[in-house]
Amino acid sequence: MNVAFLGLGAIGWPMAERLASRFALAVWNRTVEKAREFAELHGVRWSSTPREAARGAEVVVTCLPTSAEVEGLLEGSDGLLSGMERGSLLVDCTSGDPATSRRIADLLARHGVGFLDAPVSGGVSGAQRGTLTVMVGGSEENLDRARPVLSSFGEKIVHCGDVGAGDAVKAVNQAMLGVHIWALGEGLAALAKAGIATDKALEVINSSSGRSNTSMNLFPERVMTRAFPRTFRLALLDKDVRIAAEFARQNGVASPLIQLASELMRVAHQLLGEEADHVEAVRVVEEWSSVQISEGE
Repeated sequence: MNVAFLGLGAIGWPMAERLASRFALAVWNRTVEKAREFAELHGVRWSSTPREAARGAEVVVTCLPTSAEVEGLLEGSDGLLSGMERGSLLVDCTSGDPATSRRIADLLARHGVGFLDAPVSGGVSGAQRGTLTVMVGGSEENLDRARPVLSSFGEKIVHCGDVGAGDAVKAVNQAMLGVHIWALGEGLAALAKAGIATDKALEVINSSSGRSNTSMNLFPERVMTRAFPRTFRLALLDKDVRIAAEFARQNGVASPLIQLASELMRVAHQLLGEEADHVEAVRVVEEWSSVQISEGE
């Protein structure tokens, strides 16, 4: 099978590496040097335009920061549509928004091209191991066609519903992540300010009903150590939670907690900048509370 992959970012690069070991692959990235480097390392074809990358591909995979950027690649003389053949399939692994994905699917359908929104969860390490969870929106038929590609980097592939459903599930998941980070930050800040050892408190939380992936993995690895490795940008979490908040509003759901989480992620993003890791949002909680949760190791 001929496959094209567009978007060699932090998670896109290892996803493309998994594909390169199984398929005839073409890659494209806005930074041409990055695509050329990947091609030289893995013996695949690099392309200077989306059109060139899509030429002859049965499945085209996109992994970009936003749905708007995917949509922007479609049309024009060098766009994806001018390179994709009728009967081919676009699989968008961007953590996107449902409305734009539906608009993309409608445009592609007019050209005889199928579409799936297929955002992923599991981070860079999951992409490297091929253990990502893939949330899919679209037809069963298109999913069956894409499954060999998705299986190269995804361990759990879940068909969530029609086009846009994968994006919606991913956005809600990310909203929960934002809530967990902020709530745990507030709780531990309060305990620290009262003179209670936060490492002991976290030990209790992680054996009790308040535990989450955030408390069991993210905080011990990043907050308690003060390491804050930059693996997933706060800017992207801000975008994802904003999508979830808009999705809830569009569906007439009372969602004060998600709306507040969206606003808090926006403020943290503004204060900490474009390169901050998502867990660094806790630094804002600490600053506002005049306390540091941990002194580190």
